[in-house]
Amino acid sequence: MIDIGVNLTSSQFSEDWRAVNERAQAAGVSTMLITGTSVNDSVQAQALAQQLGCYSTAGVHPHNASQWQPNSNTILQTLLKSPHVVAVGECGLDYDRNFSTPEAQRYAFQQQLEIAVSVGKPLFLHCREAHDDFLRMLKPLWPSLHGGVLHCFTGSDKALEECLELGLYIGITGWLCDERRGQLLQQQVRRIPLSRLLLETDAPYLLPRDLSPKPKSRRNEPMYLPHIARRVAELTGTAFDELVAQTSENARRLFHIPASSAPANML
Repeated sequence: MIDIGVNLTSSQFSEDWRAVNERAQAAGVSTMLITGTSVNDSVQAQALAQQLGCYSTAGVHPHNASQWQPNSNTILQTLLKSPHVVAVGECGLDYDRNFSTPEAQRYAFQQQLEIAVSVGKPLFLHCREAHDDFLRMLKPLWPSLHGGVLHCFTGSDKALEECLELGLYIGITGWLCDERRGQLLQQQVRRIPLSRLLLETDAPYLLPRDLSPKPKSRRNEPMYLPHIARRVAELTGTAFDELVAQTSENARRLFHIPASSAPANML
């Protein structure tokens, strides 16, 4: 089982990131992608991936777009030469909170789209309340890009349809397990082809609300990925083993992860 989105550079993991990885492995998560959300964060993510023998992304999250510097492009391209760094991102647009201005977000996103074309690696994408601009920027370069996943999908039916039509993979998180906010996604996941589905925790965020017994900590961890997989399997009427095998194969295909990263055990 492959967790395609773990924010292991978060300060919430600073004291026990090795133990977090060990618990994930014990739960059947064979490998993970550590998310890069800024230039400095991407450097740290690559270092952690190398130490743990897993993978990372390199990019600038839209929240951090205002931090883009003239040398950001060069640093990210250098990181992306590492075999441990398998995708450009987390990049995209987020007009929900606008921690960076829309103009700064669009500039940083365009730069990273062009980097993805240049280095020949897929995109790890973020979009919230910005679907029209997101797709408008992505479409012209899509034929020259090497695929991508819209991570932590929480968009509308229209957004899902258009992203699938373009050819994106869709990342599903524990948002699905939220009885308050996840009802639409619970319906939508049934319409995502199994061949285009990827699983992620987005840890330490989005702890599944339906875990039983409830953990004492509100911190999410990649060891909870099997719980998300079981919920997706139930909603889609797919056997758990089939879902795990297909989503893992999808991740290996998109990110060019060797088959040796296949899970040793699936719970």
